[in-house]
Amino acid sequence: MDRKHKVGQRIVAGLSGTRVDDSFRALVRESAVGNVILFRRNIESSAQLARLCGEIRDLILTETGVPPLITIDQEGGVVARLTADLPHTPGGMALAAAGPDAPARAARIVARELRSVGINCNLAPVFDVNSNPDNPVIGVRSFGDEARAAAPRALAFARATAEEGVLPCAKHFPGHGDTAVDSHLGLPCVTKSRRELESCELLPFRAAVEAGVPAIMSSHILFPALEPERIPATMSRRILTDLLRGELGHQGLILSDCMEMDAIAKYYGSVNGAVAAVGAGVDLVFLSHTAAYARDTARELCRRYESGEFPEEELDASVARILAAKERFAATAAGPACTDADRQEARRLLEASFTLVRGELPPLGPRPVFIGCANYRATLASSGPEGVPAFPAYMAQALGGNCLLTGEDPDEGKIARAVQAAREASSVWMGSYNGHLRPGQLALMKALGGCGLPMAVVALRDPYDLASAPAHAAAIAAWEYTPQSLEALVPFLQGKIPFTGKIPVTL
Repeated sequence: MDRKHKVGQRIVAGLSGTRVDDSFRALVRESAVGNVILFRRNIESSAQLARLCGEIRDLILTETGVPPLITIDQEGGVVARLTADLPHTPGGMALAAAGPDAPARAARIVARELRSVGINCNLAPVFDVNSNPDNPVIGVRSFGDEARAAAPRALAFARATAEEGVLPCAKHFPGHGDTAVDSHLGLPCVTKSRRELESCELLPFRAAVEAGVPAIMSSHILFPALEPERIPATMSRRILTDLLRGELGHQGLILSDCMEMDAIAKYYGSVNGAVAAVGAGVDLVFLSHTAAYARDTARELCRRYESGEFPEEELDASVARILAAKERFAATAAGPACTDADRQEARRLLEASFTLVRGELPPLGPRPVFIGCANYRATLASSGPEGVPAFPAYMAQALGGNCLLTGEDPDEGKIARAVQAAREASSVWMGSYNGHLRPGQLALMKALGGCGLPMAVVALRDPYDLASAPAHAAAIAAWEYTPQSLEALVPFLQGKIPFTGKIPVTL
């Protein structure tokens, strides 16, 4: 394998549409790009996705002689790229609520559905400990807020994924759980001491390395205790090579988060950041959206190796790790289709996750009112809200009564209208969506509680909203704002099915 093809093995690129287009073909032919990341923009249905993955595999295998890693973020819950004709599983925190065996059960379903369409690498699970309730980007994607409880849940998901023949990836090293900034939009900084990091952020990743999890993804975050220069973990040799490989002993792949996120693009430049990440020890660098960035990165990496600025032996060692992973996970094409049993199991997991955090479920009565905002894209990691009905309208249609849509951060006027609507109701049902980060939602919750009517608050994403629920209200954690969760919730709100989930975080 010549240098160009070796460098191409280390790049993961995206494509714009639902078919392999001329631009992507040219990128593979010119730069020998050996791997792909897929997003919701690339997917119309499972049948179409299987055709696309077959096209990608044929193209890259023909041009490079090596099958590609075809990657996707299919965590479940709020980060799910696949279409509704494949099973939908809950996310990390919901699985933690559903019981100790839930993460592995979900992972097996996800891995089988990915293999059925030809995807061989899942950029999951999240190993971050969501120790900061105000974290805008992790939240329910995490398996909990305490490291020793979250780590075995994430490990169970990773192990089951690998056992089903799909490459799992633990993310986001050294930890994205204690940030108040989304690295898609800015450059977070975690100022904890090394001792504090060891007891929280690093603990799950040490467990991942000890268990042999085959891939770990880096984060675009500053950690002054680990890297004194103003360099995010993705670009830090101290963090990736000295700490992760040297001290922790990770023998598998190191993947970067996308180098087009603002944490890199805005402060360092995507191509410069990608080249620096490879120099720091990243095996697979992700340039997920712009072909020119992938092409320029490949060109600059070839120059660095040719000039001796980057050691050739590190290139060879990295390519050897990549080829070993492909031999294990990418050697075969698509697997068998998902079954009705998988779909039923995914529904059982979702139902088991619903949690009555406190209080008693109020009776609906003859005139319930359902109030709250529509789904919106809470973070750039989230799946888009397309096709998700609004909680108020959906529940009013399913359960009877009235509804009022308030907006994601309602002002005093909208709150007053909601209170007026509630005064005529037999019971009040508010759906919140990361209300702990939206003051208007919390103000609405307080105002509705002041009506003194039977009430329930349903948290449709982070459960931290429920800490502000009125004392007399039932507090329900539903974990995700999806068509699947709304449909499954109906009999629970009717009192026909009891809640069995257990809250895995402290409110």
